[in-house]
Amino acid sequence: MAGQTDTVLNAILMGIDRGELNPGDPIDENALIARYGVSRTPLREALLRLEAMGLIMRQPRKGAVLFKPSLEEFLAILEVHARLEGQAAGLAARRMPSQLAGPLNEVVAACEAHAKNKGDGDLDGYYALNIEFHKLVGEASGNPFLLDMIKMNARKLLAYYRARYAHPGAIAQSAREHREIADLILSHKADEAEALMVRHVHFDRVTVMDLLAALG
Repeated sequence: MAGQTDTVLNAILMGIDRGELNPGDPIDENALIARYGVSRTPLREALLRLEAMGLIMRQPRKGAVLFKPSLEEFLAILEVHARLEGQAAGLAARRMPSQLAGPLNEVVAACEAHAKNKGDGDLDGYYALNIEFHKLVGEASGNPFLLDMIKMNARKLLAYYRARYAHPGAIAQSAREHREIADLILSHKADEAEALMVRHVHFDRVTVMDLLAALG
C-alpha cells in the first residue's frame, strides 16, 4: 500500500513541477487509478498527504483540486518563500561545494543563451532552466530541511512563476539576475547574495494581481 501511495503522490508532485497541473485543476481519481494501477485506498492516502502539505483542497461536491491561492494567501506564501530562497542563497555563498560550482555556471550560461537566442520564446524551456538554477542553489546551501521547505512552498506558486515568463522581457531579466546571484554566491558574498535572491523571487502586489488574473 505504501508503495502505491508514494506512486500517486510522486506523480501529482511531478505534474505540478512540470506545469502539467495548474492551480484549481481537479484531481481525477478514476484516471489516476487507471493510469497507475492502484486501488482507491492508497490514492486517498496520497490525497490526504497532499492536503496536509497544503497542495490540494477539497471542495463540497467537487472533490479534490490543486491549491489555488487568494490574493492574500499568495502574498503571504510569497513573503515566506522569498525569505527561504534568500536564506538558501546566503548559505550557498558560505558553503558552495566545489562540485556544484560548474553545474551552477552551466545552468546560468544556458539561461543567458536562451534569453539571447530565443528571447521571450519557449517559455517551457526557460521554466525548466529556472527550476534547475534554484534547485542547485538550494542544494548548495547544504541544508536539506531548508531545501524541502523551499520545494513545498514553491509548488504552491510554480504555475505563477511560469506565467510570469510570458511578460515581455521577463526571461532576459531573470537570466541577468541569475548571473548576478551566481557571481555573488561564487564570490562568497553571503549578505548580497541573500538580498538579491529575495528581490529576484519576490513580486509586487500589482504583478501578483496580474498573475492571478492570468491563470483565472
